Amino acid sequence: MISHRPERLFEHERHSEAANRKSDIRGTYDERLNRILEAATGLIARVGYGRASMRAVAKEAAVSLAGLYHYFDSKERMLFLIQTRAFNSLVNNLREKLLGVTDPVEQLRVMVRAHVGHFAANMAALKVCSHELDSLTGAAHDEARRLRRDYYDLTRGIVDRIYDEHTPESTLDRHVATMCLFGTLNWLYRWYDPKRDRSPTTIANQISSQFLHGVLGVSNRGC
Repeated sequence: MISHRPERLFEHERHSEAANRKSDIRGTYDERLNRILEAATGLIARVGYGRASMRAVAKEAAVSLAGLYHYFDSKERMLFLIQTRAFNSLVNNLREKLLGVTDPVEQLRVMVRAHVGHFAANMAALKVCSHELDSLTGAAHDEARRLRRDYYDLTRGIVDRIYDEHTPESTLDRHVATMCLFGTLNWLYRWYDPKRDRSPTTIANQISSQFLHGVLGVSNRGC
């Protein structure tokens, strides 16, 4: 009797090799995609979305124009991914870090540390996300705006809980308080350099304490 086991073994090896090749291709594709997005983010932050042409992005990313169009059919698609990746990451990271944290004051500190830490590693993305939402159109604009709203709602919920527990009698507008917090956080790219200034954690702790102390009169513990 002739055994077909070796053939089946080789067949399994061939499938494994094919799967590995697909994994390598996928890895290479993702790496190139990330490199292009990183280059596009830096360029848009420097010159603005309107002046960042596809040809300029291709030069910045060190890829051919045809190669760039293999990944993106338009400049708007790049901006959409920059925006949605940033806010998906912020929302998911914040939800994860808030698990088990019940004190709203500590929740606020967690949120600020997460935000500062995320963008300290990529100030260009902070600038692009702060300035270029309205450069998107149609469904892309709506989806990016929805993700921003999710992030706002998470943060506004924290602010509401702080007011409810510490100053329920306050007549201050909670939306204004929340937007003032975001204003402070999203202006970091104008002055903060993580390589030269204090650590992201130190900056985040001071922002949290100023917000809590200035708006609600909560002590500056943890700064």
